[in-house]
Amino acid sequence: MKQLVVIAAMLAAVVVNAQTKFESAMQRGMGMMKEAKSAVEMQEAAAFFERVAEAEKIQWLPYYYAAFSLYNAAWMDQKTDKDKTGEKCKELISKAEAIEKNADLYCLKQQIAVLQMMVDPMSRWQTYGQEGQQALAAAKQVDPKNPRIYYLEAMTLMNTPEAFGGGKAVAKPLFAKSVELFKTYQPASAMHPNWGKAEAEKMLAQCQ
Repeated sequence: MKQLVVIAAMLAAVVVNAQTKFESAMQRGMGMMKEAKSAVEMQEAAAFFERVAEAEKIQWLPYYYAAFSLYNAAWMDQKTDKDKTGEKCKELISKAEAIEKNADLYCLKQQIAVLQMMVDPMSRWQTYGQEGQQALAAAKQVDPKNPRIYYLEAMTLMNTPEAFGGGKAVAKPLFAKSVELFKTYQPASAMHPNWGKAEAEKMLAQCQ
């Protein structure tokens, strides 16, 4: 019995050490992402997260942040090949979804669809616009209280001409819903996605 207790304690110590190592790596990556001032630095954060993901293989968060960092890098440098970046992000998201499917991954899918649509909005809006809508619809089914869903939906409408059903008037209620949901929103941990509150508040103010 004593030997079993010792073995159990050793296993528990190994698990705790692995968790601590992962959390430390994630904190480092999130720091890199937060402090990035250029597309190159954001890409470095993405590469770091991907290394963490491939080392762990059972955690969806580093794959998410690797794709999210690449997405942000693409907007930081307009010369970035958005299609190439988009395809790489989709590859990372697929790996994350093989571990867990959740609303934030669907939200990121929508963001990537918008990224690729913006390469040529006039010819791509039907294909990538629909892809983005489907991603947000899936996110609502998984977690309808995730405030980022409505922020992204509102941003899409905000940037859609009024003649096509967009504009401030239709986006405003969705920004308001996002802001309201953020009041009670609690991420599962300090490592989970928690962006969007300030952005939603800012956009709602612009709709007044």
